[in-house]
Amino acid sequence: MTIFRSALRLNCLSLLLVGFLVVLTKMSGLQVSDLFFNPFFSPNPSVALLTRTFQILCVVPVSVCTFSYGLGKSLGAQPSQNRFIFFSALLTGAFLVNEIYRIHLYISSLGIPKLGVILLYAIFVFSYGWFFRRELQSTPYKILLAGLGLLFFAIGIDTLKLQDKNLASLLEGVPKLLSEINIVFYYWYVCKSFLEKTFHNKMNTLL
Repeated sequence: MTIFRSALRLNCLSLLLVGFLVVLTKMSGLQVSDLFFNPFFSPNPSVALLTRTFQILCVVPVSVCTFSYGLGKSLGAQPSQNRFIFFSALLTGAFLVNEIYRIHLYISSLGIPKLGVILLYAIFVFSYGWFFRRELQSTPYKILLAGLGLLFFAIGIDTLKLQDKNLASLLEGVPKLLSEINIVFYYWYVCKSFLEKTFHNKMNTLL
């Protein structure tokens, strides 16, 4: 399908850009891990560049889904589809809030092991997939699965606490960045198709 070829091209282009940034970072005398630091002020733009990029990308799905939900509701979209978009906005919004405020760290500080926190988030994702399995099956859901798979891979690498900081940053940071790129692409496509279908149905009722 064209959508999967587009997703593959997007991932290849993203990897090339990351590789280019890694080379530039090494040439500037910084470590690769600097690209994935938590954001803070630095005169060098390479520091935390990919972390900031990831956080900006996290804003996109929740914004697109929220806008699509509101517009779809005003156009009289099918309740099941509009509900799917609404809960997609909630799920991606919760992930954004966690990424900005690092809620998982506060949960871990309460004595809950990190594996327990990961399982808790996995349950939320599984519940979302179960309740909206029909809606998901009508979309290129494999792109979303790829994004989630990359995200959980990155989380798994983080739990290993590798000694090599640069290797750990690449193995965790690159899959995490690619995961959000795929998730953004998926929800952009889904919301675009949702609004096109809703608008088409609305026009048919008026004619």
